[in-house]
Amino acid sequence: MFAPDRPVHFTRQSPSVHNGLKGLRLLCISAMAWAVSGCSLLQTESFNFQAELPENFTISATTYYDAASGESCPGHKVVKSDQPKGTQLIELKLPLTEKVKGCSRVLKSVVLNIEGQWGKRELDMSLQKAALYIRDEPTETTRPFPASGPLVFQGQCQWLFRTVGSRRFIRKILQCRALDANGVVQKSLAGGSMLRDGLAGRTVKLVLSVAQKEQPYYRGWWLETPKGWRPCTGLWGTNNEEYCTEPYKFLDSFKMPDGRDCTVYPNCTE
Repeated sequence: MFAPDRPVHFTRQSPSVHNGLKGLRLLCISAMAWAVSGCSLLQTESFNFQAELPENFTISATTYYDAASGESCPGHKVVKSDQPKGTQLIELKLPLTEKVKGCSRVLKSVVLNIEGQWGKRELDMSLQKAALYIRDEPTETTRPFPASGPLVFQGQCQWLFRTVGSRRFIRKILQCRALDANGVVQKSLAGGSMLRDGLAGRTVKLVLSVAQKEQPYYRGWWLETPKGWRPCTGLWGTNNEEYCTEPYKFLDSFKMPDGRDCTVYPNCTE
């Protein structure tokens, strides 16, 4: 006689095992999504830009891109801070890569638009630029990243004064230049260059200061005296400031922004 076949038993999974399998399936799906979206994740790479500004200064950035793969799709965009005007520490997030209409682009440079307010009226302002350059290979001027903390570029802004118009009103022009490691003013614009490799997620900081003493816009057209700067005239026979030559001859007066008639700057009267 043959023994009857043994019955087959199906074991019901416990809730914990079922949830574990469900979690494993979700993990696998997430991993597949990560792999599929790898390119789009790269497109969101960025770095943090900070600007430490003097009082009455503000800054915005214009980012310039080139095609990543030899295509012809350069472009640029303006990035402005949403922080209140007058904030002296500006922070911007600047994308390193992006994709526009199927064209992949990489960041090549950032032009920093500096605005300084020198008077109370809205038009009493002047613009100057600084720049950041992103290099794929190191050069003599490429700055290395520190082991920790931000990569800092130092700059100094100088207010330059002159007279304009038939009434010879004082106007001011902003000039910002880079500072070297010893704090010496350079001829180049504020900012500098850095390597693309390692830039993602890091912070780059521009620290701007203002020179304590203002200078004439036209060098040699004003004479510095113990009481202040006096505008020369007489060389070309006009009623405006001109190059100083001996014997010195000075303008009778010029006007300060508030309308005062003055003979020396910035003290107004001798």
